[in-house]
Amino acid sequence: MILLVHRAALLMISVLLSMAVSGCEQSEQAKKVRLAPQAPLIHQPPATAPQAQPALVFGFDLRLGPKEDVRIYAPFLKYLEEETGHRFAIRFTKGYGETVDALGRREIQFAAMGPVNCVRAREKYGAGCLVMGLNAEKRAEYRSIIVTRRGSAIKSLQELQGKTFAFGNKYSTQGHLLPRNMLEQAGIALHDLADYTFTDSHAETARLVINGRYDVGGLQDTLARRLEAEGKVRILAVSEPSPSSLICYGKGVDPALLASLKSALLAFDPAGKDAARLIDWEHTEMSRGFVDINESALARIRQLVRRYDLFKP
Repeated sequence: MILLVHRAALLMISVLLSMAVSGCEQSEQAKKVRLAPQAPLIHQPPATAPQAQPALVFGFDLRLGPKEDVRIYAPFLKYLEEETGHRFAIRFTKGYGETVDALGRREIQFAAMGPVNCVRAREKYGAGCLVMGLNAEKRAEYRSIIVTRRGSAIKSLQELQGKTFAFGNKYSTQGHLLPRNMLEQAGIALHDLADYTFTDSHAETARLVINGRYDVGGLQDTLARRLEAEGKVRILAVSEPSPSSLICYGKGVDPALLASLKSALLAFDPAGKDAARLIDWEHTEMSRGFVDINESALARIRQLVRRYDLFKP
């Protein structure tokens, strides 16, 4: 489904989102949201209106859930519209793999991606990346955090043999790649677990752990720390720093547009001049804006993607 980003769309999105129950204990699952790309636009211009320039379509790796994610990204795209003079639309994709393929098929022009999908998009489709996100400490990095529910007897990763583990999406850096590497370093292979699963989002992983369906799970660091502060989970282990999420683009995008967009992204100040326009931007891995890409940091991710055979569909 593609959503045009303008005032009417934002108003309607806000109405829809106000109906959703917030928090990781909500009963609604991401897969229940209608995500078909053929769905109509939220706003259709009048038939007599002059032809506007085509909207640039922006996709994203699902983090918290479709409604919460679009609530976060819509004001950000409005900022980009104002800074570049180009219209933007939001495109939902059901899975991380679909985000890469949509970029490769030119169904979307831009996407917010984790490092795993950035590496995969470059390898498979020759995609490029403009900038890397800055965390709350103004560093272009994030971490994965492995959590268990409050009251669990598990105290360390070494105790996970025979336990159950909820990973995020197969192509999620924080939800799968980093937690799997942490388990490996602790001497725990996948076959040592009693069961493991891959979810559609960090929020779904959190629900599985909080509700006791799985013993432990790998989460986005910002979400894990928020849930710990709310008394819903207990942190077992924190990964080493990994390069943060990136804003990537597909082949064929006008170089002048890329230059304009990169300038706007580097000028984006979510903790300062642009804070008032944003909604829950602090829940992203880009809470303090963007910086130029650190290619050497991505090299380690590429090694792990190859190690865990994630270049394949």
